Amino acid sequence: MTRRNYGQYCGLAAALDVLGERWTLLIIRELLLGPRRYGELLAELPGIGTNLLADRLKFLVEHGVLRRSGATGSERGYELTELGEQLKAPILGLARWGLTMLGAPSGEELARPHWGFLAVQAMLDPSRAAGIDEAYEFHVGEADFHISIKDGHPRAVEGKFAGTPAMRATTDAATFLEIGAKQLTPFEALATGRLLLEGDTSATMRCCFLLGLAPGAAPEQAA
Repeated sequence: MTRRNYGQYCGLAAALDVLGERWTLLIIRELLLGPRRYGELLAELPGIGTNLLADRLKFLVEHGVLRRSGATGSERGYELTELGEQLKAPILGLARWGLTMLGAPSGEELARPHWGFLAVQAMLDPSRAAGIDEAYEFHVGEADFHISIKDGHPRAVEGKFAGTPAMRATTDAATFLEIGAKQLTPFEALATGRLLLEGDTSATMRCCFLLGLAPGAAPEQAA
């Protein structure tokens, strides 16, 4: 495909020359969660079309954002290079900003469980973790991830927490993202049966505060 560029000697314009095409950032979103095979990317990005996906992947490989791995065809894998990994922070920033643009989900919009992990990373505010030393676990659809806080430093990690989390939340992807978009409070979701919470109530409040879902002053910190 013939691509136009902005023809401007500017870092932002140069970034958009590589990343500004439709679907490109969503491909990178999927790869932020780890390497994916071509067939997996095609399944997670319904509507992109096989030729368009192949073109986007080829372009990103040529520009050093992705590298190929594995076999050929639908089994060929793709992963972010070191240059591509540098996009994590700006993409999380865009995702955080985009949550403010989300309205209530429509029946036509898809919500994938692993997007909940991206959302929790975007929502996480490390400045609110001072004095906390505990973990919060999330089971969203078929995906598991947790926030582990040690000495006031939070980390979002894929998979179940190895020990006993202070709070465990179980919900579906649409509800989790709707809570992140502040279209639904955790307590409304709890009352309507769309969210199940297990663990200490004060830990739940600390988790909500950490994710920006509880405004105001910090709740009582963990011992």
